[in-house]
Amino acid sequence: MDRLINDLQPLLWQSAWETLYIVGLTLLFGGFGGLVVGLGLYVTRSGSLLPNRSVFAVLNVLVNTIRPIPFIIFLVAVQPLIRQLIGTGIGNTAIIVTISIAASFGISRVVEQNLLTVQPGVIEAARSVGAGPFRIIRTVLLPEAFGPLILGYAFVFVALVDMATVAGLVGGGGLGAFALSYGYKQFNPAVTWTAVLLIVILVQVIQTLGNAWAKKVLRR
Repeated sequence: MDRLINDLQPLLWQSAWETLYIVGLTLLFGGFGGLVVGLGLYVTRSGSLLPNRSVFAVLNVLVNTIRPIPFIIFLVAVQPLIRQLIGTGIGNTAIIVTISIAASFGISRVVEQNLLTVQPGVIEAARSVGAGPFRIIRTVLLPEAFGPLILGYAFVFVALVDMATVAGLVGGGGLGAFALSYGYKQFNPAVTWTAVLLIVILVQVIQTLGNAWAKKVLRR
């Protein structure tokens, strides 16, 4: 068994790198998309900086429609669309696009909820000195919510690792595909648990770094 794991070591590290590559890019693209949609939900709600009932309703329905769809079903359902967009429905690039779209709607709620924790008095104080909506967003709202947002994105990272692992079922690479191909399908539980151990270590490292960064920001 030790020999088997040693033989698979190059593939294991390659898969670990692919997982980091997929999750890193989806956190970047999905995180930005989620920030834009979450910010849109916050500023267009009644009584907020740019209240607009129609825009809020559209965004709210869109998020509430897509977010609850189980990822494995979403992955299969949007495959024709992804194929139209980038020319292929399988592989790491297709998986990154798919996860980024799905994650945007999930992250938007995390962003919205963290923005709602900003004290209204801080916003009103900025308004009272003549600051416009966009200046308040840039200089007050986002800086005040920055610490909680770091914790929120660290939490999201765990979900993205989960999505990237599931994507191994439909042609994605990474530790999920490695565990399925060389562990589960070849009846090698030690290989599967090696992949699981690497995923747990990866999540622990990112969560610890996220907690430390958020703690530093919140103490300022």
